[in-house]
Amino acid sequence: MPAEEPRARQAIFDRLHESREEIRRILDPPPEEGDGQARGNSNGRFPRSRTMRALLSSRGIGAAGALAAGLLIARPTLALRLLRMVPAGTVSKMLFAKALAMLRSKPEA
Repeated sequence: MPAEEPRARQAIFDRLHESREEIRRILDPPPEEGDGQARGNSNGRFPRSRTMRALLSSRGIGAAGALAAGLLIARPTLALRLLRMVPAGTVSKMLFAKALAMLRSKPEA
C-alpha cells in the first residue's frame, strides 16, 4: 500500500495542475495578434475588462437587475443602504443613454 500512495498523490497533483492550467487559459487568454497594443486592451473597445463587458451586456444587466430585485425583497434595509452609495446622477445618465440607444436600434415596422 505505501507504494501506491505516492502514485495516487502524484495523480491528484497532475489533475490539479491540469485544472489550474485550464482555468488560466480561460481567464487569461493569450494576447491577440496584430496591433501590438497592451494585452487585455481588447482593440480599444470600452470597457476593456471582460467582466465589465459581460455585466454591461443585455444578459448581464438582466442578471444584475434580478440580483438587485432579490436583494430588495430579501433584505430591503441593506438594499436601500447600498442604494445610497450609488451615484444616482451617473447611473440615471447611463440608464437614459442605454434606453435611448435601445429605442434607436429598434427597426420601424
